[in-house]
Parts: sequence; C-alpha cells; structure tokens
Amino acid sequence: MTVEKEGTKYIRTDLRGSQLLQSSHLNKGTAFSTKERELFNLIGLLPHSVETLDEQLQRAYHQYSLQADDLQKNIFLNNLYHTNETLFFRLIREHIQEMMPIVYTPTAGLAIQHYSDEFRKPRGIYLSYPDREHVDEILDNWSDGEIDLIVLTDSEQILGIGDQGANGIGISVAKLVIYTLCAGINPRRMLPIMIDVGTNNPRLLKDPFYLGWRHPRISSEEYHQFVETVINAINEKFPQVFLQWEDFGKKNARYHLDRYQDVMCTFNDDIQGTGAVAMAALLNALKLTGTPLSHHRVLIYGAGTAGCGIADQIWEQMVKEGLNHQEAYSCFYLMDRQGLVTRDRDNIDYFKAPYACSSTETDEWGPADDPKDLLDVVRNVQPTILIGTSTVHGAFNREVVTTMASHVEQPIIFPLSNPLTLAEATPDDIIKWTEGRALVATGSPFSDVEFQGKSYPVSQCNNALIFPGLGLGIISCQAERVTSGMMDAATIELANSTTDDARLLPEIAQLQEVSKNIGVAVARQAILEGVARTQKDRNIESLVESNIWEPVYVQYKPLTSMENSK
Repeated sequence: MTVEKEGTKYIRTDLRGSQLLQSSHLNKGTAFSTKERELFNLIGLLPHSVETLDEQLQRAYHQYSLQADDLQKNIFLNNLYHTNETLFFRLIREHIQEMMPIVYTPTAGLAIQHYSDEFRKPRGIYLSYPDREHVDEILDNWSDGEIDLIVLTDSEQILGIGDQGANGIGISVAKLVIYTLCAGINPRRMLPIMIDVGTNNPRLLKDPFYLGWRHPRISSEEYHQFVETVINAINEKFPQVFLQWEDFGKKNARYHLDRYQDVMCTFNDDIQGTGAVAMAALLNALKLTGTPLSHHRVLIYGAGTAGCGIADQIWEQMVKEGLNHQEAYSCFYLMDRQGLVTRDRDNIDYFKAPYACSSTETDEWGPADDPKDLLDVVRNVQPTILIGTSTVHGAFNREVVTTMASHVEQPIIFPLSNPLTLAEATPDDIIKWTEGRALVATGSPFSDVEFQGKSYPVSQCNNALIFPGLGLGIISCQAERVTSGMMDAATIELANSTTDDARLLPEIAQLQEVSKNIGVAVARQAILEGVARTQKDRNIESLVESNIWEPVYVQYKPLTSMENSK
C-alpha cells in the first residue's frame, strides 16, 4: 500500500527491499538515499554509490544512444518505463524533440507490430472475449488505486498498420506516456485497457509467438454486447474516469462515440483529436491566405475515421461563420477506396452521407474523367484545401499538386498519413512543385524546407498537441462530459499558441506549455457550461497546476500501522 497526498513532500509506502525496487512507480534505483536504504531494507541490494537523478540521466542517455536503431531505442525506453517511471519520463522530457518519435509516432507502430516477439512485462488490463463473464472481477484485479484516465482500444485499425489484435495494447500505453510527458497527468492514475475480440490479421493468427486470443474477430452483435459490458463495468468501477477510445475501426469508432458520449466523459482521439489539430492548423493557414473558410472547397482523400473527423470539425466551423448546414456540406468532396463519395452509392456509411455530392455534378465532367481518380477529381473540383488521410504513399504526386496549384494562389495541402512511408507527399516536393506557394502541414515529423534561399516552416499535425491538454483540463475540473464547446476551446487555444506567424502549429518543444494552456482553456469552458464537478470559484490556473505531476524524486517514509489499516 502506498499513500501519496496532494501537497506533501514525501510518499509513505509499506513496500520493502526487492518489492520496492520492482515497483516502477516508486523505484529510484541508485538514487535511494542512505537513510532510505536503511529504512526500506535496501542495503546490499544496490551498489554502494548514491546518485542524483541528473547522474542517472547521463547514464540512461548514454545507454539509449548505444541502441542500434529506432526499434531498439523504443525497447530500451520501454524497459526503463517498466523499471523506473520517474527516470523514464525525466529522460524523455530532457530530450523530447529526439525521443517523441521513438515513444510515439512513428516508431510506436513498429513496436506494436513486434509486441508479442519482444514481450517482457505486461502493462494494463486485457479484457478478452472468452473472459466476458468475468469483466468485473478482472477490473477488480487492478489494485493500484484510483484511476483518472483510461485509454481503451480494440486495435482494429491502428493508423498505418491496421488490425494488430492484442498487440494493440501498445498504442494505449504510448498514448498514456504522452499524457504524462506533455501534460503531467500522474502515471499512477492512468490505465491502458485492451479489448481482445480476436483479430482478422492472418499473420498474427499464424504467428507462434502471438499472445492474443487466436480467433477471427467476433460478430457485430457479440462485439457490441461485449463493449457495452465493458463500459458498464468501467463506469461502475471508475465512475468519474475520463475514457479515450483509440484506434477502433471506422464504423465502430463513430458508433461508440455517438453511443456513449452523453452517458460518460469520453473522447475519440482519432475522430475529435485529429479533427481539432487539423482545424487549428487550418485556422492559421486561413490567416495567411486571407480567404474566409466559407469561400474554400475542401477535398479529403481518405474518408475514414480521421478524414471524416476532420471534415466534421471544418464543417462546424463553416456553420459558425454563417453558412447553413447544406451550404457547408456543399463545400466538401470526400474520397475513399471506392472513389468520390456520391449520393447514388449503395450502403454509404451514415457519417459520410451528409458530405456525398450529387452524381449529376460528375455527369458534367469530361467523358474521360473518372471520379475514382484523384487527379481527375482535383481537375474538376478545383479544391483550395487538400487533406490526405489515405495512407496511400505518393498519392499527392506532382501532377495532382500542380493541377491544384494552377487554380489557387496559396493551396493548403495537408498530407497527414503516417508513418513517413505512407505520407501522400513530402513537404519538399509540395513546396518545390508549387514554387513556395503552398501552406503545408504533415502527419509525420518533417524538417522545415529550404527552397530558393528561403525557409518554409513545416508543422506536424500531431495529436499530442491536443489530447494531453484536453485530458489535463478534464481531470483538473472533474468534467462529467466532453462537450463541443470544450473541444472548440482546445482548438482555438492551440491555434493561438504559435509564436511564429509563418508556422501553422507550435513545435514539439512547446508541448508542455501548450498542454497547460489548453488544460486551463478546457477547464474554464467546462465550468462555464456547468459540466465540471469542481467548485466554480476555484482559481483555474492554480487548479490545473496542482494536477501536474513532475518527474522528480521525493522522500519516502514507512507507512504507519494506522495508515496501513485503512
């Protein structure tokens, strides 16, 4: 048992000896003081020298630097995470620009694909369909105290790599790391959960090392019954928790959000987070073009979870700026694997249907033009905003980009698919093909572009810019729901966080400050809308600051017999 009180300068624990060293939450390794080693039976279990956190950081970074490639670096950091959380988070924070792509996008996807091969220690909870009668008992097995935040996945559609079955627990873990790293959410009060409903990935089903349930994904009826069982159990066990849906398939992702957003505090990062970050970048791009959003034509190439989430955010903004619903929808053109989404299509997804254009519009195209071909769509639609969420590498080729640029002075082009190998285009090519006129944001990290003696900033539409601050605000004010107003507050704060007028989004190095400011904006909006449980007269800035966990060592004291009996 461990007692950690807000505002205290120490932690009380009843762990001793090797048990204390094996607790990643509490382990300090060689930084345990001489007095602590005496109090907690650690003498002889550690080398004689007592080190500072800074000295440990130097060794850890040296060890990290010796790793052969990005996957090995990810494995090294995960091992450190399982050994000493404080050192882990402090190390990454000191080298955030370098290590963010290792613990998150894009290396996290590679690590997930190798999860079963590299498995060393479990983290989180696995709710497997064969154990569906025991969900309550499984949640009760989690004995690490109160939980503020859960990242839940069924791993059906991890961006760029698809269905990864039980290996997908890695994406929940990675998201929680970012919550702590960027917004200081206490890692001891978060929980990754994997819903294992089978996998349709033939490679995993044949893999002798695969650790998940070896079964094709269950039927839709069984699936939704199981998810409802899980959500009811979570609500019962953690009634005030903030739950994030992560990497569900496009139909289920939208269904879950619609089904549960009014009954619990919940959020889908792939839909709402992606949409908010793209919208923030777009707001800053619009300032540079000087053209109101209502005068733009938007082509989204890749009408899945992320693409439609972005469309929803832009559509809502158009309505706020004065267009009626149908006028706003008419500004959009969506393309998926079947080509341009039109109203005459059979079995169209309900969340795509409002954006479907009339087939009579394509009838007016040239006889050789194909609504399934991106270049033909660009030629006829003449979009001013082109957004890629397709994972089709190179889809925005030279002809597509130059054709678009021939119709607009400053084309806004966001190739948002990641990892790098799936990007629709590189910023270098887009800037070169448009002779420096395009405004570019990407999904993967790219360096700024040098072209004809001028530097062109390239912003990354990284969801880490939005969801950590959102979570910080929600947890700080104990929000009961995530409202559209709270999402708007986060988006506007992010858009206003850029310190360089030419940059569409803040840089990764600013994440902690940006997340804190977003947290304040979200908490303020939640209190304003009456969905916060906290007292209305609390100072919001100090409230948010009090909920930020810092990766520093504090003194430990033995738990008293009275505290242990509670």
